[in-house]
Amino acid sequence: MGRRKKPHEEHENLERWLVSYADFITLLFAFFVVMYALSSINEGKYRVLADSIVQAFRDVAPSSDKPIHMGKQYTEILQGMGQPIGQGAPRRSEDTAKAAERERMKTLAGNVMEAMAPLVRKGQVRVTQSSKGISVEINASVLFSSGEARLQPASIQSLAAVARVLAKVDNPVKVEGHTDNLPIRSEYFPSNWELSSSRAGSVVRLFVEQGVDPTRLEAIGFADNRPVDSNGTAEGRARNRRVNILIINTGGEEGEVIQKIEVQN
Repeated sequence: MGRRKKPHEEHENLERWLVSYADFITLLFAFFVVMYALSSINEGKYRVLADSIVQAFRDVAPSSDKPIHMGKQYTEILQGMGQPIGQGAPRRSEDTAKAAERERMKTLAGNVMEAMAPLVRKGQVRVTQSSKGISVEINASVLFSSGEARLQPASIQSLAAVARVLAKVDNPVKVEGHTDNLPIRSEYFPSNWELSSSRAGSVVRLFVEQGVDPTRLEAIGFADNRPVDSNGTAEGRARNRRVNILIINTGGEEGEVIQKIEVQN
């Protein structure tokens, strides 16, 4: 019986590593291709994207000259008058309130003129309404005797009617006394300062007696320091001897005269 032959030994493939190496090189090449593609993003699109993000978080306008296109529904929402939300209605309300206040002051001026009708028949009265309020200029000759600060009976009824009008509103009221430049030296009034202050005080006291809140009233004497006419003539001095009743419009600002009413006998 003959001997069996030994099986043929397979030779080891010493070049198998080339397959793995080739796969590795292929993957590495693909990796660099992807990285290169990522690094080559269009610069214009990148700027648009970056500016959009900055605008959203910091409210900064885009630096790109090209507009960012949005869907129709978004552009319709963004279009408008350019007015901050919530400022339109309050502005209209403010204008309406001012218009209503002007009408109220105009009505008040008419009521004051009507209340002073008896005084108008005895002298000169000027009523001026501006955005600051109502100014009522009354010639002192129809309120007081010469050199006196006691109200004449004929004027008390008209001033009382004015007081009843003022008692129904809450506007501050200033009463100013003015004289001419002729000096006075009497037992009660050493100078025009005392005379003008006392005349203003007499009107204020009557207003308080007729129901006007005293905290709203102010009496001021200016003597001859604020003339409205020349003291070189008798007519000018008569104009300067006056009492001004100022009804202040608390919501007003300095501005042009709204209306001026002059009644003269």
